[in-house]
Amino acid sequence: MSEEVRIAAAQIAVGRGEVDLNLGRHLELMAVAADEGVDLLLFPELSLTGYELDLAAELAFAPDDRRLEVLRRSARDRRLTVIVGAPIRLDQGLVLGAFVIGRGGDLAIYGKRRLGAFPAAANPGGPVPPREDSVFVVAADLDPRLELGAHRAALAICADIGDPAHAHRAATTGADLYLASMFLVPADHESDARRLAGFAREHRLLVLMANHGAPTGGLPSAGRSAAWSRAGDLLAELPAAGEGLVVVDPGRERASFRVL
Repeated sequence: MSEEVRIAAAQIAVGRGEVDLNLGRHLELMAVAADEGVDLLLFPELSLTGYELDLAAELAFAPDDRRLEVLRRSARDRRLTVIVGAPIRLDQGLVLGAFVIGRGGDLAIYGKRRLGAFPAAANPGGPVPPREDSVFVVAADLDPRLELGAHRAALAICADIGDPAHAHRAATTGADLYLASMFLVPADHESDARRLAGFAREHRLLVLMANHGAPTGGLPSAGRSAAWSRAGDLLAELPAAGEGLVVVDPGRERASFRVL
């Protein structure tokens, strides 16, 4: 990979448990990203299934899952690294994780380190999903670092960003890119966006955040996938609803967005 790289966040609208449909939309967004010259594409939390915790065990992926082959083939064909969210069945149990599929089709796994829960205020008058720790186990040893030309990227999944030590650890282990795969509801957007901007500023990290562009898990999504400079300035942000890409040139700290 050359020194000059481009990274992007994909804001996607997924169907509840509709894995085949969601895989197809991932492939379409990968094609758009490749046309934009993107080297790494980040999808939101549980992007392959939706944030459907009641279906997580039924829809869980294995590391050698045949359903991933279309993504691996597309990654190889397009020379694109892609990070997709899924419930993953491992020896230690069901993990809320992300598959990191390299541009050669190789695969690594990130496991969410800090399981969360939505309060009743996330859906006033309606149900909220169960606590994540009632469905998933923590797999803190699954924490790959991604080499991208002159850059090194660290991953986070949603509630991971609630622990300030997570971003600190990323910076102290050599990362200069912080990739946050999220399901962020409107009530949490302001505080979490401020937190990510603070990580960028404090640790000199370029921060990229991918969020869902439509409701999932019975909850509204805030959308607004975004990128922040190492000074904590907002570089680009998508609208609150719908699909699109936030495309970033980390070397020049420039970004743009494309609504699809």
